[in-house]
Amino acid sequence: GGNAWASDYWKPQRDKYLAQGYSFLEIGYFGMEGTPEKLDRIALEGIHDAIAKAAENPKVDGRCIAVMGGSKGGELALSLGSRYKDIKAIVGIVPSHAVFAGLTDAMTTSSVTYQDKQLPFVPVPWSTTPALLSGDLRKAFEIMLEDKNGVEQAAIKVENINGPVFLISGTRDELWPSSEMSEMAVQRLQEKKFSYYYEHLAIDGGHNQPLKHFDKIDAFLERHFKADQVNGCSR
Repeated sequence: GGNAWASDYWKPQRDKYLAQGYSFLEIGYFGMEGTPEKLDRIALEGIHDAIAKAAENPKVDGRCIAVMGGSKGGELALSLGSRYKDIKAIVGIVPSHAVFAGLTDAMTTSSVTYQDKQLPFVPVPWSTTPALLSGDLRKAFEIMLEDKNGVEQAAIKVENINGPVFLISGTRDELWPSSEMSEMAVQRLQEKKFSYYYEHLAIDGGHNQPLKHFDKIDAFLERHFKADQVNGCSR
């Protein structure tokens, strides 16, 4: 998932996954007919319902669901995996480790909701205004991350994910510090003694650079997700 972000990369990769025997569902969750206009208060249930409905297709093995998302879609993918046990693997491309504000002018609401309640999100202080007005998004997010208590409250409970996790980030990400946030997610997995495989691969480059390394994602899925299908994707 991830709406139109990097759509030029998704289509060939989708076709490649289909050729490898995967089923592939691309979910547009804002800015499309029947969806919220902006990436704001996206209901996790709506995304999960779409996945569950697709899994009813007899050609789909509903026991073996992986979710992949990039950028804010990576934040969403981790949030989904932390709440739904039928999701058996997560791939986060330049993701965050916490929930941030919805992409509105005010930035006073959460990106996502669960059971009709907004998930806690990292507050956007007035001190981010100069960075936001100048278009320095990374600086704005770095300022937000200084709120340790706010970040702790908004942290995604990645330890609840029911399967392996692969994070791939850009070391010089110009939109937000995806490498640093991915490391924070890994640190949480370590502290919580996460029992499944997890990996963070930091790629030298900007926000879109990891999209040139789908081979690394493919290898993760082959070794740590697809190989487990003989066991029903469960332990």
